[in-house]
Amino acid sequence: MTRQTEAGRRRIRLTAVAWPAAGGLLAGGLLSLILLPVAGLLFSSSPRQIVRGLGDPLVWPAIRLTVLTSTASLLLVVSTGTPLAWALARRPRPGRALRLAETIIGLPVVLPPAVAGVALLLAFGRRGLLGPALEVAGIGLPFTKAAVVLAQSFVAAPFYVQAAMAAFRRLDPELVLVARALGAGPPRVFFTVGVPLSWPDLAGGAALCWARALGEFGATLMFAGNLVGRTQTLPLAIYTALESDLQTAQSLSVVLVAVSAALLFALRGRARP
Repeated sequence: MTRQTEAGRRRIRLTAVAWPAAGGLLAGGLLSLILLPVAGLLFSSSPRQIVRGLGDPLVWPAIRLTVLTSTASLLLVVSTGTPLAWALARRPRPGRALRLAETIIGLPVVLPPAVAGVALLLAFGRRGLLGPALEVAGIGLPFTKAAVVLAQSFVAAPFYVQAAMAAFRRLDPELVLVARALGAGPPRVFFTVGVPLSWPDLAGGAALCWARALGEFGATLMFAGNLVGRTQTLPLAIYTALESDLQTAQSLSVVLVAVSAALLFALRGRARP
């Protein structure tokens, strides 16, 4: 009996040591998988070489276009997605219609980028669902800056709308009831209660939305093309530079990594109590 008890204690001690060690090894492996590519991107060239790579003619037109289109797509998503998120989050009786709407909103997150690009073409292209009507109106969307904005908005919208819905659902219902009891109509409640009280979370969702639009590649390539100075955003410029000048591709990648890291640090700082 004593021997069995002592053996059981040894097994417990070994398990107490082995499991944390195994967990630490697995966690370290995943962190290394994430960290090593970023380290290779940042430290495989000197700072002078990275700055020199930014002198390529592709760089600044792509940066200007990316800032312009990603900002436009953010404004489009926020202006249309905020009322949508409010309407869905404040539904008194969640049901199948709400679940269907939430599924549709989240669909771009799981769609492969190439599928998103084809879908946009078949919706807004010359032979798409709206193609004939757009052609009659004299509007051609594919391979234009507007196509870039649509592609970015399509893939980035779920990040903002889902964050906004979560923020509005956390809103104290009594505050809405008090505002309505004081005579405020639905629009006034939305603008004076819902948005101001949910503003920090809305800003965080907007930052994620903008970051996703900033890095959009596949749908933009399929729907807007890769035209220098016209539809070539930073990710597309990286793809183009990679074929002939690895240094320029690395420099542009460092720019995107720096912007993404700054956004993450800002969001982390905002989330601290």
